[in-house]
Amino acid sequence: MTDPSSHLGDPRPMPPERPLPEECCQSGCQPCVFDLYQEALERYAAELRAWEARHAGQSGA
Repeated sequence: MTDPSSHLGDPRPMPPERPLPEECCQSGCQPCVFDLYQEALERYAAELRAWEARHAGQSGA
């Protein structure tokens, strides 16, 4: 049984890990590791907004 007010069943999204500079080969790869990171950041931002909306007003409850 899942409690919708519990964060345990719906953990806060974690941001993606930024690639290290040396992970880019500087050869113009498509997609570059930094392009993939940017896409992951955009997904994370959307997931975080959705998570925050689901948990709005639940602090201290």
